[in-house]
Amino acid sequence: MIRSISLLFLIGCFLLSCNPKSETKEIPSPILLTETEANRLAKLPLHCMQTEFPNKLNQTLGNESELKGPKALHPTFYGCFDWHSSVHGHWMLVSLLRQFPDLEDSEEIRKKLFENISAENIAIEVAYFKGPFDASFERTYGWAWVLKLAEEIHLWDDPLARELEKNLQPLTDLMVEKYLEFLPKLIYPIRVGEHTNIAFGLSLAYDYANTINNSSLQELIKTRALDWFSKDENCPLVYEPSGFDFLSPCFQELDIMRKVMSKEEFQHWVNRFLPQLANADYALEPGKVSDRTDGKLVHLDGLNFSRAWVLYGLIREYPEEYGHLMQVANDHINYSLPSIVDDNYEGTHWLGSFAVYALQQAP
Repeated sequence: MIRSISLLFLIGCFLLSCNPKSETKEIPSPILLTETEANRLAKLPLHCMQTEFPNKLNQTLGNESELKGPKALHPTFYGCFDWHSSVHGHWMLVSLLRQFPDLEDSEEIRKKLFENISAENIAIEVAYFKGPFDASFERTYGWAWVLKLAEEIHLWDDPLARELEKNLQPLTDLMVEKYLEFLPKLIYPIRVGEHTNIAFGLSLAYDYANTINNSSLQELIKTRALDWFSKDENCPLVYEPSGFDFLSPCFQELDIMRKVMSKEEFQHWVNRFLPQLANADYALEPGKVSDRTDGKLVHLDGLNFSRAWVLYGLIREYPEEYGHLMQVANDHINYSLPSIVDDNYEGTHWLGSFAVYALQQAP
């Protein structure tokens, strides 16, 4: 009996020694934002930030006296087809200048930022929100991008930034007030793949609150995110994307919860919310764009960038647990990045911002 056991033990050791060791899966490097790419992408908002038409106003008219052109209504953010795209176009240019001070078009960018973000122009932008039908204008997508712009200007160590920050401050303060007023009234979260997605609006606003150290806004966003999302399980990622999505409802929720939860809380939560992400072989196909001349269908390029920035953020904070998702993030960027600099204004007026934000989140 002892001899049999010994023989089996020796056979087992022999078989184990003959088996090749399992190879560690090589994790690719993230796609980084280079100065060459920054120069290429900067031309997108620079080209349109003072281009008034075509323009989508998204305006509710109280009477015929409010029938005015985009520049009269929004003297700061009248370009790049619509208000929110203009806002995040300005964010993108400030962000690129902060990272690459010697951009090819830096002087032109600085000149246009100075012209657009003046105290006089911002006063008119603030007044617009005081209209009887305009209190909810750009809620909360445009609000979030204003705060992201304010954060970027605040972090920019440049004399121009100090003047821009001072000029923008009344609009920044108004956006904070609007968040503080609106979030307690929103009973149910908005889980969509476009502008009104509340998790996206919370995420950018939370970044601003952390940077500026606005504890009231920080705590409110954290409280509301936990109220809405802490009990969520098994997010139906298989149902995504919808045909016009530029945000992933599941991923945007993951992004804000990563920011407001402790590491221990988040790891427990994400294992219930999107357990499949922990699978070393997890794969997710990028959103496919069939027609980049269609303003809605090209949203899916934006989805690819927003998915990538969420994954990069997750990998950056949890490299051991989620480093294997690097290839998924890279594939999403590689699908869309080569195609967003073209003659299709439906996409070029806004997609550069999403690309830059994604590339900047790379670990």
